[in-house]
Amino acid sequence: MKKILILVLALFSINALAEDADTAIHNELRQVLKTVTESINSGEYEKMLPVLSKQVKATPITQEFISGQQEIVPYFERWFGPDRFLKKLTISFIPDITTELSADKTWGVVYGRGVEQYTLSDGRTYDLNTRWTATLVLEDGHWKIRSIHIGTDFMDNPLLTEAKNALIKGTLGGAAGGLLAGILLGFFIFRKKKR
Repeated sequence: MKKILILVLALFSINALAEDADTAIHNELRQVLKTVTESINSGEYEKMLPVLSKQVKATPITQEFISGQQEIVPYFERWFGPDRFLKKLTISFIPDITTELSADKTWGVVYGRGVEQYTLSDGRTYDLNTRWTATLVLEDGHWKIRSIHIGTDFMDNPLLTEAKNALIKGTLGGAAGGLLAGILLGFFIFRKKKR
């Protein structure tokens, strides 16, 4: 009986240690996500480099392909800044799940949703809803993003809605202008015939 009790306690201890290890991993993974978010939102893009694999592969919302850590900062600086058309990007990542870890706990996959808010140089802002998937790996004893893909529904977003509304206004304005011009032209032609 004593041996069974010891065996049961040992199993509970092993399970508790495994859960503690998983909790530590998931806490570090949450910190990786927080570091990337804060780096982008502050415009201090180099601050995310320590949590990215040197061989990171990324596809941002623009659907450009970024290969390697050395391409990360230039990508953001090319698109965003006080002297750019896109002044600022504010991003959020909301995981749908806890990172699914491999059996050996050396890599994991996570996915979720987010919002990318773009501030234009004229002050206008646009919020684009996104979906994302990331693969994280254990490198040199720390979790790093190895790949990430971000996408949006380009058929349902505020830029397309604004363009559609402008097209409708332009069409209605053109039709109203054409109708008015036709009425005025008819009036002058009818008036000339009367003389």
